[in-house]
Amino acid sequence: MANSDRIAAVDGTDSATVQRLFSEAIARWRAAGVRVAGLIEETHGLEGRICTAGVLRDIASGEPHSIFLETLPAGKTCHVDAIGAETAGASIVDQINACDVVVLSKFGKLESGNGGLMGAFRAAADAGKPILTTVGEKHRAAWRAFAPNASVLPPDGHAIDAWCAKVR
Repeated sequence: MANSDRIAAVDGTDSATVQRLFSEAIARWRAAGVRVAGLIEETHGLEGRICTAGVLRDIASGEPHSIFLETLPAGKTCHVDAIGAETAGASIVDQINACDVVVLSKFGKLESGNGGLMGAFRAAADAGKPILTTVGEKHRAAWRAFAPNASVLPPDGHAIDAWCAKVR
């Protein structure tokens, strides 16, 4: 993968903390004039669910994209709506060329199988844009296949900001 040295994944904490760190970094960057495209995950907040998938929110427009299936499909343990995730990813592709940095909520099960936000990941990488994400532990091999030279960042706002300054 070309330009995978401009790609980073935050590691070492839970998804909710990473999404909060992403939101805080995006606010700082936008206040400094950095154009950011992408999607941030918001959980559904329901108790007793294995899967916390809820909404992917468009960073630029604020538009929510549901990725939660109310009814669990037969034989599944996760409520994530694969079609909803793909639709969300496709909705931001046109924003990528005009941005400075792309933040994508997660590289997980769907992306490992070439679905979910994979189209947005590819579009950003093909455009040579810096990409910030997080990666589920189970999906690190697929991540490394996609971005073999990607940086691994600690869950720290200063480290995230330093990465952004370096790749921009």
